Amino acid sequence: MTATRRATDTLIIAAVVLVVWKILHEVAGSTALPAPLATMTYLVHMVPTARFTENAAATLQAFGLALVLAYGIGLAVGVWMGAHRLSGAVGEPILVVIYSLPKITLYPVVLLIFGLGISGKVVFGAMHGILPVALLTMGAIRAIPQVYLRAARTLHLSPWQTITTVLLPAALPEVFTGLRIGFTVTLLGVLLGEMFASKLGLGSMIMNDMSLAQSEDMVTVAIILFVFAAIANTLLLWIEHRLHRKV
Repeated sequence: MTATRRATDTLIIAAVVLVVWKILHEVAGSTALPAPLATMTYLVHMVPTARFTENAAATLQAFGLALVLAYGIGLAVGVWMGAHRLSGAVGEPILVVIYSLPKITLYPVVLLIFGLGISGKVVFGAMHGILPVALLTMGAIRAIPQVYLRAARTLHLSPWQTITTVLLPAALPEVFTGLRIGFTVTLLGVLLGEMFASKLGLGSMIMNDMSLAQSEDMVTVAIILFVFAAIANTLLLWIEHRLHRKV
């Protein structure tokens, strides 16, 4: 019943989106927003082209590298600050302040240091993902009952054993929430990096289409990115719910 209800809700939302899209198309015109059917037809023809596959591959490569950095650094910082109370007390306000800053203001600095190549996109994307992963991991570690840590000390576990066998398994559902959010904002960071200073990637493709008033290309790329993000988040959210049920 639950699966049927979710499928029904998804179809209703999709229908509403298509209706609103059609209305906006009629109001704005084809130049500003192409019709749904025309866009879907254009999508089928555009995806196999060399231009799209080259740009999509560039985005996926940068996103994959940025995600590895965001997860690795974010988890390390979060576990360290969550397990070490003094470090967390000092570092948490700093992380919150940095998290509240618009990251786009730091992009010129990233470009000066790492250049216009893939390095700049990867670092800028990772910057978006590190902080939410670190903050949520730190909060999850702090919420672990102290009896778990006392048991680890009684068993004379090493710091690494305590982290891998006690802290992370106990905090895994909340940590995974941070990973899910980090996934989304890292993708956003990579796309922003491509939009403002890159010759390759779907973000760069959108900006070029915008400057040339190629609305069909622009909307088609946006739809593909939306579908990719929606599918990935749905999968991550499903895993997160299963982890919470096991706790």
